[in-house]
Amino acid sequence: MSDEQQRNNVTRRRLMMGLPLVGAGVCGVAFWKMLSGMQTGAFNPHDINAPVTGRPVPDFTLVDQPPGTGFAAADLRTLKSPVLINFFASWCIPCIAEMQALLDLQKQVPIWGVAYKDKPENAAGLLKHAGNPYARIGSDREGRVAIDWGVSGVPESFLIAPGGLIVWHSAAGLDNEDVRTSLNAALTKVAR
Repeated sequence: MSDEQQRNNVTRRRLMMGLPLVGAGVCGVAFWKMLSGMQTGAFNPHDINAPVTGRPVPDFTLVDQPPGTGFAAADLRTLKSPVLINFFASWCIPCIAEMQALLDLQKQVPIWGVAYKDKPENAAGLLKHAGNPYARIGSDREGRVAIDWGVSGVPESFLIAPGGLIVWHSAAGLDNEDVRTSLNAALTKVAR
């Protein structure tokens, strides 16, 4: 091997060793900027762009989740009044925290629940313990329906206008006052 080939091999090795360091540095800077934004209020991890807002509900069918009855896209498309769809799970701490807010909210708007990647007996146990705010409940054991809705985690809620149009979305719990204010504004617009 010539001296020039050896120098090229050494340079390649140094480059290959340096790439992970550069990648880690870029990730570190991005993480630091995100944390700084959260501290100043410029970054909200719950402020997720929901591309489904303003579109009709996707096609889906959910089987029954005891103690409720499942539902499908066709049920939402025939609505004459708004309904709130809430994705939840028994293993989700924020979902448990928002249950009281859902129980209060059911007096304003019917709420239909989707048990996301949950065992039916665990979801039923949560509702028995915390109270059941849902008029209908479907089970999405595999999480496939949630993908079509654009769900990034639980809890997530969607306001459905008559005819099956998604008009509002939140990736934060409904126990948050700002989220409730936003939902109330959307409900007012739908009621006009």
